[in-house]
Amino acid sequence: MSAEAFNPYRMAQQQFDAIAEQLGLDEALRALLRAPAREYHFNIPIRMDDGRVRIFRGFRIQHNAARGPCKGGVRFHPQETADTVRALSMWMTWKTAVVDIPLGGAQGGVICDPHDLSLREQEALCRGWVRGLVGNLGPDRDVPAPDVMTSSQHMLWMLDEYEVLTGGHAPGFITGKPIGLGGSLGRMESTGYGVIYTVREALRELGLRIDECRASVQGFGNVAQHAIELFQSYGGTVISVSSWDQKEQTAFTFRKQDGVDLKQLRSITNSYGEINREKALDAGYEVLPGEEWIEQEVDVLLPAALENQINRDTVKGIKKCVRIIAEGANGPTTPAADAVIREKNIWLIPDFLANAGGATCSYFEQVQSNMNYYWTKDEVIAKLDTKMTDAYFAASRMAHRRDISLRDAAYLIAVARVAEACAMRGWV
Repeated sequence: MSAEAFNPYRMAQQQFDAIAEQLGLDEALRALLRAPAREYHFNIPIRMDDGRVRIFRGFRIQHNAARGPCKGGVRFHPQETADTVRALSMWMTWKTAVVDIPLGGAQGGVICDPHDLSLREQEALCRGWVRGLVGNLGPDRDVPAPDVMTSSQHMLWMLDEYEVLTGGHAPGFITGKPIGLGGSLGRMESTGYGVIYTVREALRELGLRIDECRASVQGFGNVAQHAIELFQSYGGTVISVSSWDQKEQTAFTFRKQDGVDLKQLRSITNSYGEINREKALDAGYEVLPGEEWIEQEVDVLLPAALENQINRDTVKGIKKCVRIIAEGANGPTTPAADAVIREKNIWLIPDFLANAGGATCSYFEQVQSNMNYYWTKDEVIAKLDTKMTDAYFAASRMAHRRDISLRDAAYLIAVARVAEACAMRGWV
């Protein structure tokens, strides 16, 4: 699958088909699970600040709700496609199942570039998205959350619009809300921390000390920043991060061989995770082409940007010293690259396991919102650590027992749980 031909939905189906074959699922179950249950495509008319009316295309795709209400993010991205949303909704079904939380999978998005929109226009887009879907969302039906280029502020606008349209308060309608307005402590850290909890356990299994390991990270958004934070707190060294440059329309890799200074990088980074190149140069960072994050001499690679980043071409740049790849992003590795990684004897922690911390903490937030009772940050983080560690070891034990990849093991666990729920409900 070349970069030009890459289609995330076809990749998600290809991954599912292989697991369905191993599980021996009957044809009805395969047909039910390899495609979304429902799709909503709709137009969102917005009056812009200059008086023009622009039409934006919105999506919400619900893959499966056999184990509980659908759950999934909302992306604002100029390259958003229906197939990307379909793939993400399917991966979310497996993600919630592999960590054994009672939710299903969904995903949403709007084709737009928030860089080009004022806050008022973004608010109107959030409210328009909810208006287009209000009858198909809700705490017991489908619970959105932030994703690429959306934030707690976007979630709060969506919550407010939902409450205006339905009457009353429904804080469990959406997660990723601001603290003090229904949000959960620990939610911001959860995805990045969850990635490192799985890395921590994988390194222990490999007999490696985290405080002697070096890592390279692709991306510098919320997931990457908190993954770096926890990795460094355990004594690990991050030597490079990559970041998108909106002005240049390309990515750059920022490297310091003795370790990046997270606090310093955050101080020269905008709200979209874009590091200021000139200020980084002044701070002593080497600025390299964006793709060179994958070519560093490190023990751990953390792709935490977008899909299709480790493919047939880029996988060739991975050095022999790399022991672990932990997928902080959704769908960063293609099946062709997966096969090469296995040949290189690299332990790959798949996306729907590695980055399940966000979905897990979203579930915690939903529970707290519905109860109107909130936990301390230490409680949330401790529960997150337990969930992620348990899920990792369940998959790891199966992988070693069957001599299969960790991705296949995690898939076997997740798909079997969802298939069993569908069968027990009498859907097939």
